[in-house]
Amino acid sequence: MAEVRLQEGESLENALRRFKRKVQTEDIIKEVKRHSYYLKPGEKLRLKQALARKRARKKIRKEHD
Repeated sequence: MAEVRLQEGESLENALRRFKRKVQTEDIIKEVKRHSYYLKPGEKLRLKQALARKRARKKIRKEHD
């Protein structure tokens, strides 16, 4: 759980910016999206394999540049 305490003399905008950065670094949004719906084990495996293929293609493309 991300928690940011307002420091003395700090504006609300700065605290909000720190909170957003903390949420992003902790991958809270990604976890919420991942748990928002159920994937069957087979679908999860296919998704994982598709992401691996995408990363591999990207890596090969970067090596050729």
